Amino acid sequence: MSSSSPLIVICGATATGKSDLAIALAQKLGGEIINADSMQVYQGMDIGTAKVPLDERGGIPHHLLDIYPVNQDMTVARYQELARAKVDQLRADGTPTIVVGGTGLYIKSILDDLNFPDTDPDIRQKITDEAEAIGNEALHAKLAALDPVAALAIPFENVRRVIRALEVIEITGQPYTTNLPREGSTRYPDAIQIGLAMDREDLGERINKRVDRMWELGFVDEVEELINHGLLEAKTAQAAIGYAQIIAMKHGVMNEEEAREDTKRATRQYVRRQETWFSRDARITWLSAHASTPMRLDSALATIIQR
Repeated sequence: MSSSSPLIVICGATATGKSDLAIALAQKLGGEIINADSMQVYQGMDIGTAKVPLDERGGIPHHLLDIYPVNQDMTVARYQELARAKVDQLRADGTPTIVVGGTGLYIKSILDDLNFPDTDPDIRQKITDEAEAIGNEALHAKLAALDPVAALAIPFENVRRVIRALEVIEITGQPYTTNLPREGSTRYPDAIQIGLAMDREDLGERINKRVDRMWELGFVDEVEELINHGLLEAKTAQAAIGYAQIIAMKHGVMNEEEAREDTKRATRQYVRRQETWFSRDARITWLSAHASTPMRLDSALATIIQR
């Protein structure tokens, strides 16, 4: 599917400045933004997901942001349906469309033809029982042995998604990522993907500062408020990095300083998975995240013009 209105994807690891670039690009092009962060879809998960506050969005409409309550689970299949409908609507209206986020599978679900097998309640229950028996990390290790690519995309804390991946493997007899695209299976062949990259040491320092800032902004209070709104009633939102650590703190598993430091550690691990995931996609044009936003904007516009 193509259109004269551009479809631009801004991707890359956490804390590389994707949101700032997306807003600057939308302002320059008169475009709108579609969120592709799997945790920013949830209402009230603001501080811990580094969601851009409303007054800092430059007047740019943001879609698929704050659309799900924390006591419900968003699925990749549902996200794909919503995101593609919004992409098609914006482009039909002639609006430049900018997808921004660090959830590789969400971005891939928009761009590429992924098939999502039906669920089997018996198989799912069996794997759920296994998860309770052996623990999250052991279950994730099983997934890594069966489908290393899926294990890169899914953190062990997100037990629901690990269970779903193992369920699909058992139903189909194939790796979960078998349905990821082969060449020629792109829905939007004219999409322009721009990635932001930063060296690991600088990114680690930025992550540490970001997490400390989250605590200063009242991250613990945010999680307490979300627990009152049903955060513990569903699986996905409570497994988010930082939220899971503060919940563990509330349950007496770790103290607050341990929760903060474990959030930094888990974020660094997640960044490594993001980098590995995005590095597999040769369609991405990489820009330096070290440059200022105006310089990145100029480079992004040059990339778009060349395409």
